[in-house]
Amino acid sequence: MGSFKAILGFFVIFAAIYCGWLLIPPYFADYQFQDAIKGEALHSTYSTRSEDDIRDTIFKIATDMEIPVSKDQIKVHRVGTSGNGSLNIEVDYTVHVNLPGYPLDLHFTPSSDNRGIY
Repeated sequence: MGSFKAILGFFVIFAAIYCGWLLIPPYFADYQFQDAIKGEALHSTYSTRSEDDIRDTIFKIATDMEIPVSKDQIKVHRVGTSGNGSLNIEVDYTVHVNLPGYPLDLHFTPSSDNRGIY
């Protein structure tokens, strides 16, 4: 009975490590992507770049980070002029993770809103 408990314990520990190995990278990539979106919103609020240019930059960042997102999923909305208005960036995407016996879709919605100083 003691060896069965030991084998079961090792199996549970191995399963937890394996699930962490599959689930932590998408969450970490989302955290980095959220940080990149915040930085882009901060810099682009005070520039004269168009919404399409900002969308292209966010798409390039997502592609470099291997985040499965299309340009249609990136929403950029500017209100007012540069420096006076606000800039809102929203991205909505899903990452599919194949856990053994339980496929899982992780839904992420990173966004950032930055207002001008005036």
